[in-house]
Amino acid sequence: MNLHRTTPSSTRTSPVPADLVRRRESIAALGHELRLLLDATVRTTASPETLHHMAAGVRSLTGQLTGHRRSPGDLPEVDEFPGGTRMYSPVTGPGSPIAPPMRVTLADDGVTGRFVLGIAHEGPPGYGHGGISAMLLDELMGWACAATGTPGMTVSLRMRYQGPVPLEVPLLARAHITGTDGRKVFVEGSIAAQASASTPMVEADGIFVTPDTEAANALFPALKNAR
Repeated sequence: MNLHRTTPSSTRTSPVPADLVRRRESIAALGHELRLLLDATVRTTASPETLHHMAAGVRSLTGQLTGHRRSPGDLPEVDEFPGGTRMYSPVTGPGSPIAPPMRVTLADDGVTGRFVLGIAHEGPPGYGHGGISAMLLDELMGWACAATGTPGMTVSLRMRYQGPVPLEVPLLARAHITGTDGRKVFVEGSIAAQASASTPMVEADGIFVTPDTEAANALFPALKNAR
């Protein structure tokens, strides 16, 4: 389930403090290198000796990430939540080693996401895992809710796979609101290759619900404490 409350951060005009920019840049730089390492890791045919040597090196690097480690539910200081930048999102986060990462922008009828899936996202040989497609659309459909001022959390997501999603090909995802009913928001989404954007390979429809204040406080106590 995802909660989004405002429009994508790419639409904001307020200046970002220089120290926050620098920290986000460093997080994104590490995330980029980790994605390259992840890609090399799942492609390699190196010897067992080389892999053991690399494992020791990675273990040493992990030990250098000292200081406080946040727990689940803690809000990263570099994030804007609800809504806005999520540096470690597994879908859009430039600091996440598993994110594509997808770039979200506003469109005339909703939101779009542009991304490329790598071999680390592979399901069937040469194609993306179906669960990755579901995660990407779940995230983007949440952004569609936020973009219209009707934020919500996923309560239902139905997927239809028309064809396999290729790896290492520019992809385009779309999402838009189709209706509302009280706190319910109905959303549709799709994924296609950018070269043939009118032919979706994956389609989805979902229902999102905006939690009331009491439910939001129970789900996200860190937000209540931050107010």
